[in-house]
Amino acid sequence: MEYLTKEKLVIVGAAGMIGSNMAQTALMMNLTPNICLYDPYLPALEGVAEELRHCGFEGAEVTFTDKVDVALKDAKYIVNSGGAARKAGMTREDLLKGNAAIAEQFGKDVKKYCPDVKHIVVIFNPADITGLITLLYSGLKPGQVTTLAALDSTRLRSELAKYFHLPADDITGCRTYGGHGEQMAVFASTAMVAGQPLNELIGTPRFPDEAWAEVKHRVVQGGKNIIDLRGRSSFQSPAYLSMEMIAAAMGGKPFRWPVGTYVNNDRFSHIMMAMETLLTKDGAVIQPVKGTPDEEAALDASYKHLCALRDEVISLGIMPPVADWKAINPWLDEKVG
Repeated sequence: MEYLTKEKLVIVGAAGMIGSNMAQTALMMNLTPNICLYDPYLPALEGVAEELRHCGFEGAEVTFTDKVDVALKDAKYIVNSGGAARKAGMTREDLLKGNAAIAEQFGKDVKKYCPDVKHIVVIFNPADITGLITLLYSGLKPGQVTTLAALDSTRLRSELAKYFHLPADDITGCRTYGGHGEQMAVFASTAMVAGQPLNELIGTPRFPDEAWAEVKHRVVQGGKNIIDLRGRSSFQSPAYLSMEMIAAAMGGKPFRWPVGTYVNNDRFSHIMMAMETLLTKDGAVIQPVKGTPDEEAALDASYKHLCALRDEVISLGIMPPVADWKAINPWLDEKVG
C-alpha cells in the first residue's frame, strides 16, 4: 500500500465520534500508516483501535495511548478534536471557558513533547479561539496551526444546491469568512450557480431576496440543524474535511476551502479567523479576499465578534494581554496576511 507519508499522525480525542471517524478516514485516504490515537478515556479508545484493526487496512500501524507524552512524541501532524462537544441549546461560545483551558494545555504539551511538529489542525469549538490559544502556547509559526472553517462554506454549497435543484458540483466558489459561528460573513460575490454569478440571481424571481436570506440563515444555523436532526453535533463532515486539510499539509492536493488561520495585518490584528488560504506542505498562506461593501462590512463585524471572544479569554486569565504574546511566541508579533 502506498501512503502519502509514513510520518506520525496523532488524533487527539480519538475515542469520540469525530476522532474515530478521522482515524478511519485517514486510513481510507492512505495518508499514513503511522497513526496514534490519544484520548484520556482508555476503554473507548481501545475499542476504536480494535475496530480499525478489524477493518484490515493494509500496512496500517495503529497505536493508542491515554498518556499525552507518549502520544505526542515524534508527532509530525496532529488533528485535535479533544474538546467538549456542543450539546442541544448550546452555542459554540458557550463552550468557551472549558475548551479554552483544554487548548492552553494542549499548546503547552505540543511545545514540550513535539516542538518539531509540522502541522496542527484544531477543530474543537469555538475553533477560532481554541486554535489561537494552541498557536500561542505551542510556539509554532502561524502557518503551522490551522482550524476547521470549511464547514460553513460546504453548508452554503449544500443549501444552494438544494434550492436550485442542482448537483453540488454545479455550485462553485462558495465562501464564508471570519468567524466559525453565528457571526460568520457569508459571501455571495464569489459564488457561481451553473456558471452564473450568484449576485446576478439574488433579487430575481428565480432567487428572491427573502430566499437568499433564508439560505444564509440555514448556513449560519447549520450546526444547530445537525444537532436537531441527529441529537448530537456534526462528526462525519468535520472528520472528513479535517483529513483533507492534513492531507494538504502532508503534501497532497492543496485544500479547496477557506481555512481558519492567524491574521495580523493593518486590518485584522492578532486573531484566528477563516480566510482564503493556500494550504500545502509549507503551511497556510493567506490569499487576498475582496467582497462587496456589504460583505466587507459583515467581515469586519465578524472580526470584532472574534476580538470580543479573544478578549474574554484574556479576562479569564487563560491568555495574557496581546502585548505580552511575543514573550510566549515571538512569531505572533510579525505581520501575517
